[in-house]
Amino acid sequence: MSLYVLANCELFDGVNEAVEGGMHVAVEDDRIREVSDRPIALDGATVINCGGRFLMPGLLDLHFHAYSPTFDMHALDRMPKPLLVGYAIKHLEDAVQRGFTTVRDPGGGDVGLSLVVERGLIRGPRFLYGGKALSQTGGHGDMRPGVEEEPCNCAYSGVICQVVDGVDEVRKVARDELRKGADHVKVFISGGVASPSDPIWMPQFTNDELRAAVEEAATRRKYVIAHCHTDDGAQRCVETGIRSIDHASHVTDATARLIAEAGAYTVPTLAVVHEILESGAEAGMPQESIDKVEGMLDTVLASIESCRRAGVKIGMGTDLFGTEFHDMQASEMRFRSAVDRPIDILRSATSVNAEIAQRGDDLGRVAPGYLADLLVLDGNPLDDISIFERYRQEMPLVMKGGSFIRNALI
Repeated sequence: MSLYVLANCELFDGVNEAVEGGMHVAVEDDRIREVSDRPIALDGATVINCGGRFLMPGLLDLHFHAYSPTFDMHALDRMPKPLLVGYAIKHLEDAVQRGFTTVRDPGGGDVGLSLVVERGLIRGPRFLYGGKALSQTGGHGDMRPGVEEEPCNCAYSGVICQVVDGVDEVRKVARDELRKGADHVKVFISGGVASPSDPIWMPQFTNDELRAAVEEAATRRKYVIAHCHTDDGAQRCVETGIRSIDHASHVTDATARLIAEAGAYTVPTLAVVHEILESGAEAGMPQESIDKVEGMLDTVLASIESCRRAGVKIGMGTDLFGTEFHDMQASEMRFRSAVDRPIDILRSATSVNAEIAQRGDDLGRVAPGYLADLLVLDGNPLDDISIFERYRQEMPLVMKGGSFIRNALI
């Protein structure tokens, strides 16, 4: 049994706006045992004096691709699997060092990576995965260029995505991913940036196909994530029962109200937009894809404002590709601060993200019974949200499930 007391901290519990000083948190094995404004005395406990530092829940990134060494999808699909796994391990180990103690992989992540983390073979974040994302032929997940012929008339199946057409194929592939332990099913409901043949505005899948995915996920008490850039796509997410609307790049006030009424969620991904605008070619993205994001940064920020006004619960993701650009994961909070309050950003990255991922009962909060995923920071992110980008210097402690990833306080 392990027993720790993190003493004398300034505590953000993942929910409440009031941040309290002089707090103490007891951790027993992998769970939080006690939270108190009085010193906690436990026989055999190791006491770690936080010295008044800021303590908060570990961060969650709900749009993280482990198999993402490049934005060149053609090259990605042709990499040897051991090489891909090597990159994935690096991406996961680096993410937890930034304080992301849980990541959700909505495209490509598999049971193997989950088990590698779960069995302690690597020091990575808790890994929520959905297997391959589902795309229609010619949709965002179909990475074949328009000039490519398929002699066998086979469906495309790449590292990130699987092409399926029709209700029956959607059901079969969704069932198979769920059989393999998927935490969710991912579908593409609009066009995207990295894909070669579909414009952003293109509607994808019929509503019957989308409902089939939702129904199959529900049989396992799971949910569906939608890649969705368009306002029309967001409306279709509501109509078909999709829970997590990722990117949500063009959401009007009226559609935001529909999302709120349905109890659905949005997961904006600003880091990837910045990456493409600033370094898309360097990350392996062709110019025709880079051109697709022109003006998108402003529309995503406006969509966040629309959703916030409507009362939508907004999560947070990053969607980065290119190993050298994964460090931008720590910048997502600063990018959000253009339109969001620091307290709302912290909630998005902790308790709201946990709720979206159906883990609101054990992740994203500092409370008794919750998993002990904890961060200690030298400064207060409510005063300077960019502190997460200085994680090497100003995040002395990272704990995941009661075990130290990093601890410079003892």
